[in-house]
Order: sequence, then structure tokens, then C-alpha cells
Amino acid sequence: MDISNLLQGAMGQQMVDGVVNRLGIESDQAKLAISAAVPLLITALNKNANSGDANNIANALDKDHDGSILNNLSGFLTGGNLSEGMGILSHVLGNRQGQVENAIGKTSGLNASQISQILAIVAPIVMGYLGKEKKEQGLDASGLSSLLGGLVGGAAKTNQREMSTIEKLLDQNGDGNAMDDVMNIGSKLLGGLFRKK
Repeated sequence: MDISNLLQGAMGQQMVDGVVNRLGIESDQAKLAISAAVPLLITALNKNANSGDANNIANALDKDHDGSILNNLSGFLTGGNLSEGMGILSHVLGNRQGQVENAIGKTSGLNASQISQILAIVAPIVMGYLGKEKKEQGLDASGLSSLLGGLVGGAAKTNQREMSTIEKLLDQNGDGNAMDDVMNIGSKLLGGLFRKK
């Protein structure tokens, strides 16, 4: 399993279309932003879980993110309240959120406000995916940590330089130039999202 499982095929295209319609941006810009946002969020969640937050993440999934959002994804993308996503970002990214928004914005050509909205749209979907996997597999906090590690690790095996770049972005106050590599890993991992119909 790797991050590409999150956004293959119809689900990935649905997310792009939803972001395009909601923000009025170009499809290519939406793809770029989403392809960076997903691995960044997964990596951040994995780092948080490894830093002692696994139980809190597991509890949040049980309480608020059981995967039901995926049953009506179009409804959420069309009119869902972004306050939930903002809350997730605040917890997952903390004081790194502005840095992440600026870095993705530099590469995608979107402003920080647009990136903030995209992250707020993507975050509940990522959490819903994790909650669904946790529920279906009967995972506890330890199992969830393994799931997150597997999502990141599956990518790291073949994309070590890019995954290292994501981790550096989350750890350091860089200038965002490393986002080229983040976009590279996003495009590799989310192949289904960009596959020609």
C-alpha cells in the first residue's frame, strides 16, 4: 500500500473537479496543489503519530472521521463546511501551515488563501480515508501508526529523495524551493489522478 491508493481513478478526478468548481481555478493548478497536499498531510500525520500522538489521531478517526465522507464526496466538495478541515490542519501542521501554503503556492501559482482552502478540502478526505481503513482493518493506535508508516514508506522505497524533501519542509523553515521535488513525488504517487482518459 502507498499514498497512490488515496486518489486513484474516479475519486481523484472528483476531487480535482470539486476544487476547480469551488475555487474557480484551472484544472492543472488543482492537480498540482492536490498532488502536493496529500503526501504532505500523510507525512505530517505519520510524524505526529511517531511523536506520541497516535492515540489522539486514532480517537479523532473513531469520533469524527469514520470514512462516511467518502460515501457522499460530491456533496462535501460542492458545499461542505471547511471549518472542520481548518481544524484538522491546525492540529496536524500547527505552525508549519503557513510555510506549507506558501511553498505549494509558489509552485502551483495559487495564492495562500486558495491553498489554505484546498488543504481544508483535502484534509477531511484524507482523514476519512484513514478512518475507513482503520475501521475495516480493526486497527488500534499502533496499527494506525503502521498504516501511516506504510503509506509513507511505500513511497519512500522508490522516491527517497522526494520523501526526504517533504520531511525537510515539515521540519525546517525553508524558502519553499524544495516544492519541485514534492510535486514530483505527488505526480508519481497519484498516477491515477493524472491518467489520460
